[in-house]
Amino acid sequence: MFELIQSGGLLMIPILFCSVLAMGIIGERFFTLQKKKILPPEMVSQVWALAKARKLDAKTIKHLKDSSPLGAILATGLMSRSLGRDVMKESIAESGRQVAHKLERFLNTLGTIATITPLLGLLGTVLGMIKVFAAIVSHGVGDPTVLAGGISEALITTAAGLAVAIPCVIFHRYFDGLVDAYVLNMEEESLKLIEVIHGTHEGLE
Repeated sequence: MFELIQSGGLLMIPILFCSVLAMGIIGERFFTLQKKKILPPEMVSQVWALAKARKLDAKTIKHLKDSSPLGAILATGLMSRSLGRDVMKESIAESGRQVAHKLERFLNTLGTIATITPLLGLLGTVLGMIKVFAAIVSHGVGDPTVLAGGISEALITTAAGLAVAIPCVIFHRYFDGLVDAYVLNMEEESLKLIEVIHGTHEGLE
């Protein structure tokens, strides 16, 4: 493996760095974007039960805010519930945008890796072919070993760049879709909270 990397030339170093970084991001996103961490089940019904029992004090709301991304959105809405439906809805929407931004953490970096690694591989190909043509000019085409280094560099860096980029594209699209689904679910749960606070139970605060 080391010989293969060495044959690829200096551009294998940034490609390998990108691959390690991408693996770290993918592992972190899988750990962070678990549904039970983002959307705890029955949270709205639990919040409603607390509201009905008039136990939504500042300490409870702070605990709710720190519990999960959905909890953070609901807590923001609850803090403005006494100001009316429209204000509560707007505060939830603003909090939702902030939470969505946090859920997308590192996805831009993953997308950038998916974009630049094939370009690094292509650059390695170009440099390798330059070496090949330089060797041909200097020594002719009679000795294949003279050309082997340039050809190896040209092929290995391209393959390495694609090998890193393809999984990055797949996981970037997967996580992007997952975040979109979570945001949609959190919006639905937030609307439920608004309804139970200002709908059939108007005035309970």
